[in-house]
Amino acid sequence: MKDTVNATVISLQIGLPRTVGSTESTDPLDQAWTTGFFKEPTSGLIWLGLTNLKGDGQADLVNHGGPDKAVNVYPIEHYPYWEQALILPEFPLGAFGENFTTQGLLESDLCIGDVFAVGESLVQVSQPRQPCWKLARRWRVNDLALRVQETGRTGWYFRVLKQGYVQSGNRLVLLERHHPNWTVSAANEVMHHQIYDRKAAQELADCTYLSTRWREKLKRRAVSGIPENIAARLDGPRKVFD
Repeated sequence: MKDTVNATVISLQIGLPRTVGSTESTDPLDQAWTTGFFKEPTSGLIWLGLTNLKGDGQADLVNHGGPDKAVNVYPIEHYPYWEQALILPEFPLGAFGENFTTQGLLESDLCIGDVFAVGESLVQVSQPRQPCWKLARRWRVNDLALRVQETGRTGWYFRVLKQGYVQSGNRLVLLERHHPNWTVSAANEVMHHQIYDRKAAQELADCTYLSTRWREKLKRRAVSGIPENIAARLDGPRKVFD
């Protein structure tokens, strides 16, 4: 884990929800669906508000977006792995639906609650990204969301503490570290691998700056000893792959 950081936003992507595919298609993968997954790079100054970047949005506001998920972040360092593993002809920056593609930070390098200065804004790590079925559908790889989760190459979310203009090329300057023991990697381990460890679930739930939704899930797990059902998140409308 790094106590000092030399990291940069090397690409910034935004995009509003849109419907892709065709209602006339007989192939389930090509049928119409609405998503905010498709993000386009932008080089200008963009206003970062409390819930999202100006010009950015999500189709499913129950599971995406909001104050704890204002900015979706993914490291460029993971791209070579996926390019080799998936053998895709096209894999541009923003392929994971991320707003910030960063260089110089991995999930093991930063912690829940870390505060960074980015451009004029202040942002804070709120939780690891939990990949969903839309990632798999975007790239037409049935188990991609599960593979991202299992490898720990998930990326993470920022909440916004101070609004301001940001742009690609901005440095990520670490200002505060509140939970040095709770790296994003460690949080992923508890949520996705130590699923029957009630003590670990409670300890992570007690992490002050963890997102509200993750804290609620982990508190329930700590009491019941039963992990939540993740099939709907990973599989979505499973019929599109059948």
